[in-house]
Amino acid sequence: MNQAALDALKTYYGYDRFRSGQERLIEAILDGRDVLGIMPTGAGKSICYQIPALLLDGVTLVVSPLISLMKDQVDSLNAAGIEATYINSSLSASETSKRMRDVAAGHYKLLYIAPERLESEQFRAMIRRLEVPLIAVDEAHCVSQWGHDFRPSYMTIVRLLQDIEPRPVMAAFTATATDVVKDDIVERLKLRDPARVTTGYARSNLAMSVVRGADKRDFVERYIREHSDQAGIIYASTRREVESVYSFVRGLGVPVGKYHAGLSEEERAETQEAFQRDDLQIIVATNAFGMGIDKSNVRYVIHNNMPKNLEAYYQEAGRAGRDGDPGECVLLFSAQDVVTQKFFIEQSEADEERKRNDYRLLNDMVQYSHTGDCLQLAIVRYFGEENGQACGTCGNCTDTRESKDVTEEAKFIFACISEMKQRFGVTLTAKVLRGANDAKIKQFNFDRLRSYGRLKHMAEKPLVQLIHALVADGYLRMSDTAYPVVQLMEPVLAVMRGEELVYQKVEPDTPPASRSRSRGSGSSAPVANVELFNALRQLRKQIADSEGLPPFVIFHDATLREMCEAMPESEREMRSVKGVGAAKYEKYGLAFLQLIQEYR
Repeated sequence: MNQAALDALKTYYGYDRFRSGQERLIEAILDGRDVLGIMPTGAGKSICYQIPALLLDGVTLVVSPLISLMKDQVDSLNAAGIEATYINSSLSASETSKRMRDVAAGHYKLLYIAPERLESEQFRAMIRRLEVPLIAVDEAHCVSQWGHDFRPSYMTIVRLLQDIEPRPVMAAFTATATDVVKDDIVERLKLRDPARVTTGYARSNLAMSVVRGADKRDFVERYIREHSDQAGIIYASTRREVESVYSFVRGLGVPVGKYHAGLSEEERAETQEAFQRDDLQIIVATNAFGMGIDKSNVRYVIHNNMPKNLEAYYQEAGRAGRDGDPGECVLLFSAQDVVTQKFFIEQSEADEERKRNDYRLLNDMVQYSHTGDCLQLAIVRYFGEENGQACGTCGNCTDTRESKDVTEEAKFIFACISEMKQRFGVTLTAKVLRGANDAKIKQFNFDRLRSYGRLKHMAEKPLVQLIHALVADGYLRMSDTAYPVVQLMEPVLAVMRGEELVYQKVEPDTPPASRSRSRGSGSSAPVANVELFNALRQLRKQIADSEGLPPFVIFHDATLREMCEAMPESEREMRSVKGVGAAKYEKYGLAFLQLIQEYR
């Protein structure tokens, strides 16, 4: 590995070695090669372009989609002793001009910009006069129309290549991308034979779970009570639902904020900043909140409503446990969520091809919500990894309920779908099997089918859930249409011939929120000395408030925890703690060292 890169890592970031994938990406960039890095949230994507930026002549441009993300990144870089700045719409015209002059004068190594800035001819004229060795594109999935968050403004990025001579290295990064999205990123950003590095999608520190049919308000209240000392995000699908959940949580007496596009930019900025600074414990938000959020100590993410696809879900859920400590990701599923997401697709201005793709992605999300397999495995397989292992911590892996033989019920379901010519949806199939007195059933003469009423002993809700589970297990599939029909798959043959049995676990009697604490998946990592750890956190908060920074910019929780374990007595011992670089020791190290000595 490049020794200069290792020296920079130790000096500015306080670490002795790179994480998986970082070395290959950094070496490729320093060799002048384009790169595409797919690294899960918390895997250290930003270091992959920040280290090369320090070692290359000139200023590196970083294209980032959110103002708050730019500020967090620049604050962290400046705290580490790295000269960086941003130009975006939050600045006045005079401040923008001053920063552009400072950039032109070579005062910065990294310049963060929004893609919309590239539409400014004045900005592009400045860029033509600069030495730009590297362009880093963060959240690169936004450039793909097949991704979950397509932003047309990202299409302007490639125009930069026409303005800069010699052509800079292009480096694209994102946390999640299917093979289709990866290829689209390469094509749309004009990456030249990029070094592709995917470090794996599994997040071993996250415990995933899906809760179906729960009283959502009751679940949220009990969960918050059980995790009262932890920071969390609750996602909702609409502004109205955000307002409703926010009012409910606020009524519990918990410090909480709300975030959605209906609020003013100032309100959103104030709420996010309060959350970053640990003044708010919980944020209730739509998916407008959180892309690239740098807050490291989010311990849980609850989805009050099912997102539109697995890419969006994993991006949002991945905001838990960025520091590597345990985190929990809970999806509260209800059938109404599917209706809501279909409405969004139907109301969109996308063409028919894009809508079909969106319906397919939504079906994948519903399938995930009903699978009995390891939830981590289901996610990594969705992204193309076939050789993963069961995580052992998700809701399905820790589910101790006994499996029930549902082969007979499955055969009746398969037979009914066949008799209905594979042309109808889950709900009507369930009604036929239950023998419902329904006008549509009589219209199609389905009351004359042999399958009619064969599962009348089952309530409609568990029967619908069983059909969805059979979809998730690969026996059935849903068509990629606005009104998906359920169809038979090849594994059905073995069941109908009596060569294979079908098992499903019954729904629990114990509320899932009560079980989550027992398996410990949502708890923080153990601390050697809780009293000292809390004192260090309090000192960090005081320093952060005095400097107008989020506490994690000073030191991450993991660094404070290692201080509690190592109990350093000198500058040398303090600087050996992971996360304590030279610049941070000069700024903050002595105060923390003195507090530890006083405690001793």
